[in-house]
Amino acid sequence: MKLIKLDAIDSTNDFLKSLSSQEKLDNFTVVIAENQSKGKGQMGAKWQSESGKNLIMSALVKDFVFDNQQFFDLNIVVSLSVVEVLKTLNIPDLSIKWPNDIMSYNKKIGGILIENTLKSDGRIVSVVGLGLNVNQTNFENLPHASSLALITQTEFDKEIFPLLIIKKIKEKIALWNTHTADFWNEYVDNLFRKGVPMPFRNLQNENFMGIIKGVTSMGELQIVLEDESIKNFEVKEIIMLY
Repeated sequence: MKLIKLDAIDSTNDFLKSLSSQEKLDNFTVVIAENQSKGKGQMGAKWQSESGKNLIMSALVKDFVFDNQQFFDLNIVVSLSVVEVLKTLNIPDLSIKWPNDIMSYNKKIGGILIENTLKSDGRIVSVVGLGLNVNQTNFENLPHASSLALITQTEFDKEIFPLLIIKKIKEKIALWNTHTADFWNEYVDNLFRKGVPMPFRNLQNENFMGIIKGVTSMGELQIVLEDESIKNFEVKEIIMLY
């Protein structure tokens, strides 16, 4: 695994995408930064992180996604890999808030952003961005955020995470073709608040009750509505009120 360490950068995802367009990089090349000024979440949301306290990393993944039908497969691989690594460190009550926020109890401790680029030869190259709150303890104005240090009352060596996470991602990619259904089922089983009646808000700013049932092959969230019908939602079409 090639590791590129940066002090400060606007975005590790943008840096890695730019670098991969200029030169041939090894698969699973990783960029980490102590601080980034323009961290991104899903659909342009900002990811805030205190300098030097957390894991800010991006990894290049090639030869796994071959068409847009597989985009969510990589999301599953990465989400489950992060959860499994955190379990080995005894982080309690882990779950995945659809599509790819990492939760402990009802607090967000990590977020994943995957950006896919179609190359001129038809290959799809993915850049996997991960922000993990490790040792930050101040989350002013972020009531749903927490960190490994706050949850466990323990300070962590954040340098251990890139190698552990990439190792898990490699293992799951190697097993994907023979364990696809198992991984999908595991992802669904790990969904935050799955099977629990709870309120949501749609794009029309209307609140409604529903129960998370699962995820479609394209990564849409399946919700059972009060009339017992099932409706699928894309990212940012609904907000979970919890």
